[in-house]
Amino acid sequence: MNKWIVAATATLLAASCGGDPDKTVAADAAPEALPSAEITVIGVDELAERFVKLGLELGQYDAAYIDAYSGPPAWADDAKAHKRSLEDLEIEARDILEALDVLAQGAASPRQQGLKGLATAALTRTRMAKGKKFAFNDEARALYGVAPPDYTIAEFDVARAEIENILPGDGELAARVAAFMAELNVPGDKLATVFDAAIAECRLRTLLHYKVPDGESFSVRYVTDKPWTGYNWYQGDYRSIIEVNTDLPITIDRAVDLGCHEGYPGHHFWNLVVERDLRRQNNWIEYSIYPLFSPQSFLGEGAANYGIALAFPGDERLRFEREVLFPLAGLDPSKAVKLDQLNKARRKLSHARNFIARDYLDSRISREAALALTLKYGLESPERSQKSLDFIDTYRSYVINYNLGRDRVEAFIDQKVAGGADPWAAFEDLLRRPDAAGDLAD
Repeated sequence: MNKWIVAATATLLAASCGGDPDKTVAADAAPEALPSAEITVIGVDELAERFVKLGLELGQYDAAYIDAYSGPPAWADDAKAHKRSLEDLEIEARDILEALDVLAQGAASPRQQGLKGLATAALTRTRMAKGKKFAFNDEARALYGVAPPDYTIAEFDVARAEIENILPGDGELAARVAAFMAELNVPGDKLATVFDAAIAECRLRTLLHYKVPDGESFSVRYVTDKPWTGYNWYQGDYRSIIEVNTDLPITIDRAVDLGCHEGYPGHHFWNLVVERDLRRQNNWIEYSIYPLFSPQSFLGEGAANYGIALAFPGDERLRFEREVLFPLAGLDPSKAVKLDQLNKARRKLSHARNFIARDYLDSRISREAALALTLKYGLESPERSQKSLDFIDTYRSYVINYNLGRDRVEAFIDQKVAGGADPWAAFEDLLRRPDAAGDLAD
């Protein structure tokens, strides 16, 4: 273990002389009194490279782990041709974490903190690939740095009662909500027109506050047979593919949701910032890979959901949907107000998904019981409720990133605004900070 000690000593020595502790320290910076012939001095640049290669190899076992990669093609080719065993990858992840701890010496830089969160998640996902089962809260904390709070059914019942007042009537509330939402399905032949208009508006509002890299672009594809409703596949070089799942009819409100969440100022914009500011400007190679199951997703999903309200504050979304999207879809604009009321009330039920997922994945309830609870508190049709459980089966504790992540981003921005900051500036600052996910965690 002497090589870790030398790395830390050399880093502290460089820092005391005005050096950058985030740069690999030259071997000749080590004290002469220590034997150096067999010592490898390790800095954060090398550890970052090792993390990327670890992630590429882990992706050969865990197909969903790598969401995007824009690093050297030779590294990806080598990972396919010469992948190490899961046991070796677990050892490598532990070695990276140990080296980061010694390198930090109790005062980790923001970059080191971010890399530690990524490596911790990689270690956890490696153990899961080997067959280890984690309790929901333990898994969430190890992957995303946070676990959801405890909930009671009573708090969700209060939100249901509010929705009962919005959509009074006979029969099950979920059926009434589903029937109302079915009246707002966008006709298939108008879907592209509605989505193009929504994404264009989301982009326009974002560009009023931010400058994006020249040549940035995205394309939209309509797909089927997916457990999600929308997905942004970042391609690198400031390009994205946004996919919209049409397995089930898409309601008019999803246009703004997906336009902001997957596009601007959501995932597409966030990836632009990461590539431009962290990968290219800082030359931090760890941001050439996006591990889906990592603290990056707690920030990314939370920011993407918060970005909807950032782009459309107050009643601006209601006005845009009623005056632009409803007419484009050929739907009755008079229903826009009730839809807005319903969606604001349903947000109070969003954490019910965490409650259900935790009990279901921890085997305290059956799939049938989880489906019944999803119908009751998700207030979706049986078909959409099945899709929700399919997502939980596939992505497990990832569900916390949407609601708890949004709550934490909102609280962070609100605190900055209370101190006099502009919300758009505070939002962009959060996206470009490598340790941002840690600020949102417990």
